[in-house]
Amino acid sequence: MGNDVTVEIKNLSMSYGEKRVLKGINLEIHQGEIIGYIGPNGAGKSTTIKIILGIVHGYQGEVKILGQDISKDSKEYKRRIGYVPEIADIYDSLTAREYLTFIGELYGLTFEKADVKAEKLMELLGIKDSYNSRISSFSKGMKQKVLIISSLLHNPDILFLDEPLSGLDANSVMVVKEILFHLSKQGKTIFYSSHIMDVVEKISNRIILLNNGEVVADGSFNELKENIKEGTLEQIFNQLTGFNQYETIAEEFVSVVEEV
Repeated sequence: MGNDVTVEIKNLSMSYGEKRVLKGINLEIHQGEIIGYIGPNGAGKSTTIKIILGIVHGYQGEVKILGQDISKDSKEYKRRIGYVPEIADIYDSLTAREYLTFIGELYGLTFEKADVKAEKLMELLGIKDSYNSRISSFSKGMKQKVLIISSLLHNPDILFLDEPLSGLDANSVMVVKEILFHLSKQGKTIFYSSHIMDVVEKISNRIILLNNGEVVADGSFNELKENIKEGTLEQIFNQLTGFNQYETIAEEFVSVVEEV
C-alpha cells in the first residue's frame, strides 16, 4: 500500500437548514486503501461522498482530492474518479454500447477506445451478447454490471462504490471482489459503502464508521475488534451506533404477523 494521500478532509461540516449533517470530519485516505465507509441511514455517508464528487456544495472545511482543493471548482480531478451510486438513473433507452461509449467520451476517451474497452469488459463479465441491446431489456444484475464497467472505463484513481454488489449473482460477486483487490494492489483508492456488514468486513483493509455526522471508529477490522471487544463488524456497528433493539423489534414484528 502506498503512502500517498489521495483524499484529505479537514473539519468538514455540512448543514441542511438547521439540521447539521456533518460535524467536523477529519480524514486522510491513502493510495491503495479499500475503505469500508459505513454508518446508519442519515449518518452522513452519502453527503460526504457527494461533496467529494462535487455534487453537493455549501459545506464548511477543506476537501482535497489528489492534492487539489475541490472548492476551486476545477473539473479535472473528476476525471480521475469513478462512481457507482446505490440508485442510478441509467439511460436505459440506449444500448449498452451507446451508453458506455458516451460515458467514456465524457471522461476524455475517444469513441474508438471506449468502444473496444467496453466490449471487452462486457465480455469478461459475461454479457457481451447484449452489447448492442437496449439497457431497458437488461436484468437488474446486468444493469449493475454496466454501471460497474462505466465507473472503471476511464481507469480512475479513486473509486466510490455504493452497494455495488446489488443484484449480482454469486459468481459475479466473487469476480467483482477480486477486481477490487487487484485495483487496490495497483494503487487505486476504493470507498466501499454497504449495509451488508460481512462483505465490508471481508473486503476492507480499513473501516470508517460514521454516526450522527461524526467518525466514531476508524481502523482495520482487527483493530476495531480489539478496541470494542466485539466479534463481528455487525456487533461493533450496533454497539457504536447504539442500536440494540433489533431482537425486540423482530420478536414484536413476528408476533403481529402471527395474529389471527
